Amino acid sequence: MIDHAHDLACVREATDRLLTAVAALDNASLAEPSRLPGWSRGHVLAHLARNADALVNVLQGRPMYASAAARDADIERDASRPLAAQVTDVRETADRFRATGDAPADWTRTVELRNGVTDSASRVPFRRWVEVELHHVDLGIGYELEDLPAEFLERETDFLTQRFAGHPDVPATRVTDGTRAWTTGREADAPEVTVTGRPADLVGWLAGRRDGTALEVRGGELPKLPPL
Repeated sequence: MIDHAHDLACVREATDRLLTAVAALDNASLAEPSRLPGWSRGHVLAHLARNADALVNVLQGRPMYASAAARDADIERDASRPLAAQVTDVRETADRFRATGDAPADWTRTVELRNGVTDSASRVPFRRWVEVELHHVDLGIGYELEDLPAEFLERETDFLTQRFAGHPDVPATRVTDGTRAWTTGREADAPEVTVTGRPADLVGWLAGRRDGTALEVRGGELPKLPPL
């Protein structure tokens, strides 16, 4: 069972970590490139704020974004704001998301995200947790995949291997950190490839944040994963 209340608490802790780190920056550093191609650090923070509002829309039964073009335009509009405005926006939108999550609701209901994707409402807090943690890493300000909570790394590995499960372009793959194991890729009687690595390196590869060179691969080449 997904514990949405636990995940909401994890979102709050992750947001506090991010805001504390970002508050130590300055306006010039926000304009510098993030680790995401084509995005400054300001773009990342603008996205985090707009994503919080988008997930409030999801939980309240509205479309996540008005359109893909509107989503991109809003991020571009907000990316160049000064540090104080960025921090305030991330904090206030996080508070709105938290208030929505704390309101009485049927967490078993199905909600719709982008591109027709549906999920249980109970998983939305985890999806927000993913956004906050990975984009904190994407800022490139000293928070690395190795700093992510162990619970998060395990659950994100589980989430992403499920996401690629059954994908015809991904070979049947066993993913393991040496203790736990997951399967992903197209269906097969046995895995074609086994990928072994540290939890941070596995998440880095699965989430498109690392090239996988730190992983051990047996049975073939490291699978090329579709973009998220």
